[in-house]
Amino acid sequence: MLLLRRLVLAFALAVLALASPAWANPMLLLDTDTGAVLYEEDAGAPWHPASLTKLMTAFVAFQAIAEGRVALDTPVTISQHAWNQAPSKSGLKVGSALSMQDALYVMLVKSANDVAVAIAETVGGSEKTFVDEMNATAIKLGLTNTHYVNANGLHQEAQVTSARDLAVLALYIRQLYPQYLPIFATEAVKLGKANLETNNDLLTHFAGTTGMKTGFVCASGLNIVATAERNGRSLMAVVLGGSSARERGEMTAELFLRGFSGALPGTGKSILQVANVAGAPADMRSLLCGKQAKAYVAEREAAYPLGLKGKPSYLTDEIEGRIYSATDLGQLRDVPLPRPRPGYAGVQGLSPVADIAAQPAANLGAIVPRPRPRP
Repeated sequence: MLLLRRLVLAFALAVLALASPAWANPMLLLDTDTGAVLYEEDAGAPWHPASLTKLMTAFVAFQAIAEGRVALDTPVTISQHAWNQAPSKSGLKVGSALSMQDALYVMLVKSANDVAVAIAETVGGSEKTFVDEMNATAIKLGLTNTHYVNANGLHQEAQVTSARDLAVLALYIRQLYPQYLPIFATEAVKLGKANLETNNDLLTHFAGTTGMKTGFVCASGLNIVATAERNGRSLMAVVLGGSSARERGEMTAELFLRGFSGALPGTGKSILQVANVAGAPADMRSLLCGKQAKAYVAEREAAYPLGLKGKPSYLTDEIEGRIYSATDLGQLRDVPLPRPRPGYAGVQGLSPVADIAAQPAANLGAIVPRPRPRP
């Protein structure tokens, strides 16, 4: 009887998937050890990155630390320009400072827009100079559909990327700067009396999740780059354009489960063989933040109900999140900000990701996991 109920549930979910309306929802799943793409849908389509921009902000900061331009104990001060950024924010006042290490935690866990700009100003001398370095780095990494206008991901029409480019960037972070991966796996940062929590629900509700970053602006929908490890395998998922945090999290967990179980046959491509597509990025503002929002979200809920009240869910694990304590250094006076060396060295050691192109894609089986009911 239990088997029959499971078969009925699997059939019902398959029908829902077939009945889903045609919308852009770029998705990508790959093996992080080989770069083999297990699944991709519109992975090369241009898309607004939102706070996934902060993956590149972090990468450039990691690069600056490696080159000795700044250090983990370099003060990062909240300027008036940084404080003026729209939420999400740290809550720090103008003139307050964090160490670079603490600033990276607050930026990546809380997705604090003010701290992202403060890091950019500390590393580059100005946000504009830092963004120039972000774009130069994107070119060197082969992110051909990526362009940045700011350091935090607040919406700009020209701020664009793709699921493919985000996956390549995330692979570079993992391979070149593994010492910083605990930041991406952190659930909350304590800063004074504030508890700055992540929006990545997989960290506390999907066993094996190891990071990385979420993002949202009205134009992009809800985005995520996530990594997970189970039974000796490491996978990376990118989901863009979710209509809610529930949908984003459930879709990401489903991709992981299908990948770990062998339900996805693989595409025969490495991540570097996924082609980017030219064109303008999708704009979801009218669907998520305009007059159509209520009807659109209801449509998405009907088509993909996992995680709704009374429905099955993939996010049923209860995991104690990693907590990090940051220190507000207070108002610093007469502390000179470091300035970039002329002609920064750029990205070094590109071979780890480049070697992925030579790896064969996995050929997997067809076991489809079923979500568990919520308690």
